[in-house]
Amino acid sequence: MIDVVEVTKEYGDRSALRAVNLALPRAQLSYLLGRNGAGKSTLLRCLSGLTTPSTGTVLLDGRPIGDRADRARLVGIHLGGKRFPPGHTARRYLRFRAAAAGVGRSRVNAVLDDVGMTDHADRPLSGFSLGMAQRIGIAAALLPDPAALIFDEPHNGLDIVGIHWVRALLTDLAAGGRTVVVASHLLDEVARTADRVIMLDDGAVVADEPLSDFVGAATDLEEAYLIRTGRRIA
Repeated sequence: MIDVVEVTKEYGDRSALRAVNLALPRAQLSYLLGRNGAGKSTLLRCLSGLTTPSTGTVLLDGRPIGDRADRARLVGIHLGGKRFPPGHTARRYLRFRAAAAGVGRSRVNAVLDDVGMTDHADRPLSGFSLGMAQRIGIAAALLPDPAALIFDEPHNGLDIVGIHWVRALLTDLAAGGRTVVVASHLLDEVARTADRVIMLDDGAVVADEPLSDFVGAATDLEEAYLIRTGRRIA
């Protein structure tokens, strides 16, 4: 379980997060919504321990995440894009990540199979499409079989088959008892799979509720989102 307690994050005179409080339990798929610049990516980085809050704390199973030497085994992270070391094949990169997390090499083959990339394991990452890179990033997050998983726009670059695969993966991970937190602009995917919706605006949480409550009396999730952002449909 991840608890966020009065977390703020400031960059100079700009507040990226403002007094954020959340309780993110196991066995739940939570989606972060919000306009570009709302603070979603900063919050994900704080949840994962990659960024230290200016004030407040993030607790992983009751202990500050920054104090946990084992957090690489407990939290799987993929923040999107093609951020890989130069000169690596997929297999070499995953072996590097496995070693960093204290995970045996046998997991590399397992996660390559899980993400459907076994046949591409020995190709250079530099030649991968964005969709292929997404699958390898997700594989890296799965390596330690973590209790919590954090993804930033995991659907980006994927074709229809890939989006269907990610949908099933996220649902299965939460059903398996993990804390799963995803930032996404794909409202159709949120509507299909979210247990909970957390909406940020200008660094503050403006909604945190089950999907059905978030939609409320609106026609659908898109209309509910536009209403929450002050942009009602004519």
